[in-house]
Amino acid sequence: MNLTESLLHALKDHGARQIFGIPGDFALPFFRIIEQTKILPLYTLSHEPAVGFAADASARITMGLGVAAVTYGAGALNMVNAVAAAYAEKSPVVVLSGGPGKGESRSGLLLHHQAKTLDSQYQMFKEITCDQVRLDDAERAPADIARVLANCLRHSQPVYIELPRDMVGQPCAAVVPADEPAPDGEALDACVAEILSRLRQARSPVLMAGVEVRRFGLEERVARLARRLGLPVVTSFMGRGLLVEHDTSLVGTYMGVAGLPEVTRLVEESDGLFLLGEILSDTNFAVSETRIDLRKTIQALDGQVTLGYHTYPQIPLAALVDRMLATAPGESKPVPARRQSFPSGLAADDASISPTDIATAVNDLMAMHGKMPIAADMGDCLFTAMEIEFTPLVAPGYYATMGYGVPAGLGLQAATGQRPLIMVGDGAFQMTGWELGNCKRYGWDPIVLLFNNSSWEMLRTFQPESSFNDLGHWGYAEMAAGLGGHGVRVSTRAGLKAALDEAIAARGQFRLIEITLPRGVLSATLQRFVAGVKRLSGAK
Repeated sequence: MNLTESLLHALKDHGARQIFGIPGDFALPFFRIIEQTKILPLYTLSHEPAVGFAADASARITMGLGVAAVTYGAGALNMVNAVAAAYAEKSPVVVLSGGPGKGESRSGLLLHHQAKTLDSQYQMFKEITCDQVRLDDAERAPADIARVLANCLRHSQPVYIELPRDMVGQPCAAVVPADEPAPDGEALDACVAEILSRLRQARSPVLMAGVEVRRFGLEERVARLARRLGLPVVTSFMGRGLLVEHDTSLVGTYMGVAGLPEVTRLVEESDGLFLLGEILSDTNFAVSETRIDLRKTIQALDGQVTLGYHTYPQIPLAALVDRMLATAPGESKPVPARRQSFPSGLAADDASISPTDIATAVNDLMAMHGKMPIAADMGDCLFTAMEIEFTPLVAPGYYATMGYGVPAGLGLQAATGQRPLIMVGDGAFQMTGWELGNCKRYGWDPIVLLFNNSSWEMLRTFQPESSFNDLGHWGYAEMAAGLGGHGVRVSTRAGLKAALDEAIAARGQFRLIEITLPRGVLSATLQRFVAGVKRLSGAK
């Protein structure tokens, strides 16, 4: 076995299902081995940011490793933003980069793709990965690979592996997975006892589930725990899509001033708010109607538990949930919680289309044909997704990068085989929408809802006087055929329904529905968000 084969088997053993990549000269040797061995399927895309976004989405939907393979310098550095998004949002992506051979630095010449030094790329990725290794020693490589992949899964954050091009064929032993350190049992028991005591004393406890619940594969166990404790459950903005396939008292998504008033009151008036696997970000909590005092919450996240003014370190989320299940009483009575309702019953008439109409049409579609996983980009398309019935969703809700939606949708279909629904604005589509041209090669057939108002409309809501928010009308529907798909442009609700009905019935090629939206027309959720943020900031 050579070093590359050892690495590929280790990736598969740690949960990777495929590799997304773009080759380059420093990466050609290991790309050849990937292709020849077929240990993991390889999907090549067109631009490195899309490679990172696709790997990120595949990791999120499968709760395993996403793998992004690129060349040194021009390839890896072109993927920095996508990896930064994965780091911020706790997605376990393995960055696999080719690198200069061990002897290439001795020529005295600058090497092509080199930035400041040959080590610059490695140092840059230290900022946005939780562990790194350069595989320049075949004897040490198995232990290094085991450590890095274990940390990727343990922290649910990206890692960086650099493979010098003269090392790919070196003989190498198999990777033995690293042992998972066990938490301190006494500390875990004390922590669980204190959490349960606080929840029992609370008049209105609430469990808020965050992204770590999915990252660590805990949805079924968390749903069971909520039933045991008799807790109403909400998700955060970033946790939207969690627990949708499990029996629990899921009330809705907490979005503060942008959310439904009954959900906002439930969370903000709770005296026992249990934050399970949350990211304490502004998108989750800075839009609170009445500022939540996080010091009075129970926070189980980032491998530790904080209650008030003290912290139990080194308490993994999975260990905490398992111990709470073992300690908590039997099934409690169902929580009398009102489940969030969603718009349905689109009036298929000649009226112009609003984003809420799109949500209504999608709800009707899924009620008729079954749920689909959604990949949403940043902008009103993501806020519109909040008005769609609970279904698996991947989106850059915290890091808020544009360009995520289309490649993420491709990552979803590659990883699961399920046909995804992609929701993307025209500004984001201009960045990465062209990746749809790769669908024909791999048999992917997503349905793409392109929100076209010829504008960076979400930016305009905060700074309406700026003309740089204007975008031209590019004729996306006409471009679809050249990319190997089918495109249609709609401007009425009747046209939208007809296009969706046609798209869901047709398989084998992507379907692009370009939806013409009047400028200034926002989803109901984004309208509440903008109004609330302006009110909280004192802006007019």
